[in-house]
Amino acid sequence: MNKLQKMSASTALLALALSPVAQAGELIYRPLNPSFGGDPFVGSYLLGKAQAQDKNTDPNVRRAQPTSATERLLQSLESRLISQLISDVSSGDVTQGSFDSNEFGVVVSDTGGQLVVRVVDKLTGDVTEISVGGLFNP
Repeated sequence: MNKLQKMSASTALLALALSPVAQAGELIYRPLNPSFGGDPFVGSYLLGKAQAQDKNTDPNVRRAQPTSATERLLQSLESRLISQLISDVSSGDVTQGSFDSNEFGVVVSDTGGQLVVRVVDKLTGDVTEISVGGLFNP
């Protein structure tokens, strides 16, 4: 061994002797995701992060079109007319009434003390019938 090798070896031994002793601690797994036992209060945070990163869109989802002022007025008038029709039948002023639009038809009637509202969807042909009892005073 030459002098340079002896010096390198002694330097390496000195560095090893002066270095702090490494100690290992216990590793503890703490899940973050509430689905795997993590804190349930972190769930909304994780969901928000996931939704912010999500760039996929469902091709079957219909985008909501903003309604015009005329459409909102028509919806409001239809709602008001149907409400008045139900009020008239429930107060006993009329025993049956109907309302028709391009998309649906509504028939409101008093059948034996029950208020029956029948809605027919003209586009699909679906019929929905709602019966409410106990609204009328004999």
